Amino acid sequence: MAAKTDLFQSPDYFLVDELLSDEHKLIRDSVRNYVKKEISPIIEDYAQRAEFPEHIVKQLGDLGCFGPTVPVKYGGGGLDYISYGLMMQELERGDSGVRSTASVQGSLVMFPIYAYGSEEQRNKFLPKLGSGEWLGCFGLTEPDHGSNPAGMLTNIKDAGDHVILNGSKMWISNAPYAQVAVVWAKDEAGDIRGLIVERGMEGFSTPTTHGKWSLRASATGELVFDNVKVPKENIFPEVKGLKGPLGCLTKARYGIAWGALGAAMDCYDIALNYSKERVQFGKPIGAFQLQQKKLAEMITEITKAQLLNWRLGVLMNEGRATPQQVSMAKRNSCEVATNIARAARQMLGGMGITGEYPIMRHMMNLESVITYEGTHDIHLLVTGMDVTGFNAFK
Repeated sequence: MAAKTDLFQSPDYFLVDELLSDEHKLIRDSVRNYVKKEISPIIEDYAQRAEFPEHIVKQLGDLGCFGPTVPVKYGGGGLDYISYGLMMQELERGDSGVRSTASVQGSLVMFPIYAYGSEEQRNKFLPKLGSGEWLGCFGLTEPDHGSNPAGMLTNIKDAGDHVILNGSKMWISNAPYAQVAVVWAKDEAGDIRGLIVERGMEGFSTPTTHGKWSLRASATGELVFDNVKVPKENIFPEVKGLKGPLGCLTKARYGIAWGALGAAMDCYDIALNYSKERVQFGKPIGAFQLQQKKLAEMITEITKAQLLNWRLGVLMNEGRATPQQVSMAKRNSCEVATNIARAARQMLGGMGITGEYPIMRHMMNLESVITYEGTHDIHLLVTGMDVTGFNAFK
């Protein structure tokens, strides 16, 4: 399949760019240009073959997409949350799996090591993760415990200078290629603890998950722990309980709010251009009312989500954003993107299902994005509990 030139132009109906600093726009444009040059020409082929383009890990590290909000002294970017959001938006505009790789590395691996880890752990792991020399993954979800992580069975038992880790995790992005896994397990007192498991530890394996129709260019696998000896210096000293993994997920969901919007923008831009070129009944289909309705609704929802995400970024920078606000933004962007992808696919007719256009790939990817890191329904209940004060989970 011949690579098509990526002609993406970002919609900005309410001049949201004026709310961004020059640095924000520079960062966004550098990631956008990277995606146009390095991701768009290859991603369709990798997705069709269900292969992870492993070479992009170093590229993403060089570009500064890993741990952009982690301080520079630990190998991060030392940037603000709007910069991080814009990076994720541009990466997911290319492919949700590429953004997943960066989200996991920054928010779910580097962030907990920085926030909960010892100085030794930070110095040992963060620079290599930030540069892309190492890839990391995050083990919380289990075969029988997804939306209810408190029920996890993975456990550690004290054995002197180390602990013995047993259990398994599944649906883990980056797992097959990861050198480092941030894993959550219950200790003998029943407390949830975080620890860093390293590739090569005896009894630790990462079988690849095959047969996915979604995130096909992202590597997904399991984490299996069979009496793995983990040194106690690999346990996070600063956190106990679910607040550890949930704090990481809040950061990752923030990135998804921006990322899913990038996929929506790509689908809209393609549908808009196609509507001007595709002629039926003697005129471009964009001249028909029903097609204009679709496009008008798409740009309206994109614009609302842009403003929501920008405001959330300001609150994140000020340290005032709540996990519930992040839940709302994650859920909103996923819904907007899923609906736009579907409408765009219809506008392209049969062409919409081919790899000549990225829309069907975005559609399939978004089915994962709308589910992972808190399902669509669970995030709805987070908002419901926040506004009513009633817990509908139990």
